[in-house]
Amino acid sequence: MKKSPIYFLLAVICYSFTASAQQKAKVINPSNGNLFSAGLASAFIGGLYDSYYPYKQLMQQGNFGLGAPARLDGELLVFKGHLYQTQATGKTTEIADTGKTPYAVVCFFNATKVYKHSGTLNKAAFYSYLDSLLTNQNGIYAIHISGKFKRVKTRAFPPVEKPYLPLASMLDRQHFFDHADMNGDLIGFRIPKFMEGPHIAGYHFHFLSTDKAFGGHVVDLIAEDITVEIDPLSSFTLDVPQTTDFNNFDFAKDRKEEIKSVENGKKQ
Repeated sequence: MKKSPIYFLLAVICYSFTASAQQKAKVINPSNGNLFSAGLASAFIGGLYDSYYPYKQLMQQGNFGLGAPARLDGELLVFKGHLYQTQATGKTTEIADTGKTPYAVVCFFNATKVYKHSGTLNKAAFYSYLDSLLTNQNGIYAIHISGKFKRVKTRAFPPVEKPYLPLASMLDRQHFFDHADMNGDLIGFRIPKFMEGPHIAGYHFHFLSTDKAFGGHVVDLIAEDITVEIDPLSSFTLDVPQTTDFNNFDFAKDRKEEIKSVENGKKQ
């Protein structure tokens, strides 16, 4: 009797690149130390604002993180499994998972270290304090900070239309929001230099007030009494957009200075 041939079917939903910081290859447990990115930071900052990655899928990759809505319509934040959008009007709302994002970075947050700090820290002192806690200069860290802030300055961009310009060319369109004596949460990451390009190296935080009414990308702050929770991550997964715009994007251009300008909200 003739044996039937055996077929192996590999279903590929999206093309993705996975890298692990561990020496031994293993199956990545999404709830144990993996940073997931939909899209590339350099491409997004370079002008790829059309959404492509569904929120529903994003929430399967993490319950904590940040990103951008479609067409640069404000700022996106993921906290405790909920999606929040801060628009250029300053309005912050929880949104449904029915949309898509052009760029987002998430993980399943599981703090392994907790620190408390009493007293005032301006932005420079705040980052120096975090540096003293995050001792692995090549480590990937998810960071949640809660408490009281004497000042939080955030920003959001209004939605844009094609043809899109690079983000650093639209800094004059930013809307800034200055909040005083406000309790809230900072959601963010510190990404090492070797991941720069696909990611934004260094610190990157978004803010959400305790009453969920205010938020945005953090430009400046003065922290007072805060609790710092740290989740060291050991791997990262990158989903590469399968779009014509991405396929034609010029990655040869050095965008380091553009990224600095966008992060700080002003030209360097």
